[in-house]
Amino acid sequence: MTDRLLVATRKGLFELHADNQGRWTLGEPQFIGEPVSMVLADPRDGSLYAALNLGHFGVKLHRRRAGMADWEECAVPVYPPQPPEETRVSDGANASADNAAPPRPPVPWTLQQIWSLEPGGPDEPGVLWAGTIPGGLFRSGDGGDTWELNRALWDRPERREWAGGGYDAPGIHSVLVDPRDSRHITVGVSSGGVWQTPDGGATWRQGSEGMEADYMPPERRGDPNVQDPHHVVQCAANPDVLWTQHHCGIFRSTDGATHWQRIQAQPSSFGFAVAVHPREPDTAWFVPAVKDQYRVPVDGKFVVTRTRDGGRTFERFSNGLPAAPAYDLVYRHGLDVDESGTRLAMGSTTGGLWTSADGGESWDLISAHLPPVYCVRFGREARPPSRRRALTLRTLDGR
Repeated sequence: MTDRLLVATRKGLFELHADNQGRWTLGEPQFIGEPVSMVLADPRDGSLYAALNLGHFGVKLHRRRAGMADWEECAVPVYPPQPPEETRVSDGANASADNAAPPRPPVPWTLQQIWSLEPGGPDEPGVLWAGTIPGGLFRSGDGGDTWELNRALWDRPERREWAGGGYDAPGIHSVLVDPRDSRHITVGVSSGGVWQTPDGGATWRQGSEGMEADYMPPERRGDPNVQDPHHVVQCAANPDVLWTQHHCGIFRSTDGATHWQRIQAQPSSFGFAVAVHPREPDTAWFVPAVKDQYRVPVDGKFVVTRTRDGGRTFERFSNGLPAAPAYDLVYRHGLDVDESGTRLAMGSTTGGLWTSADGGESWDLISAHLPPVYCVRFGREARPPSRRRALTLRTLDGR
């Protein structure tokens, strides 16, 4: 069972450790006061990575190698110079004359945020993948010392039609490396759909057939290039099964993202977070909300839903979560399940952090007063704790 939990927040990175009884211990925050947009514990060599979005001071990436106490700054993805034709207003590339997308300002070729960070396969030591805003996919072959933009995806004509989903510019928030083949990669774009490469990024295909964008005119509702998957996950034991929490509902694929099926759920099919069981492809978790201008739990009731039959039925769980009215929202990367498939962690925009040891059926409050949570990730401990003052937090009965 995993013994470390990383929590990236608006005001720093928090690292928690589990003892033999599964009780969590919280260490001193790292990067206190700074927005940490993404965190990664590399299972191959034990290195930790933290991406910071410092606004006026730019995007930074820090690395802490296994066995070391201190962080070191490493390189961040850098876009190449923007050609003149990419500074003109788009005329709706790849759209028909009758249904052309309205012109929109060009996307600056400037890094705004590292929104996803994933390791390459076990046969690719040092390889990292970073998904960014504004919609670039970058590869590092040396553990973050250097980065290269994947031009095959960036130069696709369809990219000019991608739009922001929550942010002004489009972004790649999900990067999935197939455990059977490290060259087979799936990415999720808000808003640009799902894309896949079978050859390490040399060629790409759209993988959004069956998704439906209700916010588009009827004739473009099924257009794969305008879909807004909020988060995409893949079952480790059966990588042909993928789930996505889409802006317009829940979708599931059982054929490697060749086709997707829409799934109806109660109390809502809208949300941002999704997690899939590592060994049971029919089991997935969601945190439902009311969409668009609201983005709060339905009727102020904060719940987690789980399906164990591929989306035919859903269970609702609230034991240990705040009683109504509660308006916690869970972001795309705010829900995670560990390798056992029974322990989950969840962090909210109001600074709540919970863990579950029974597949989401009940939850323990770890803290109600963290900064807004951007990302939670499980990972194995790679070194004995050092240079940190531990604080054990007791769970609160009935919360």
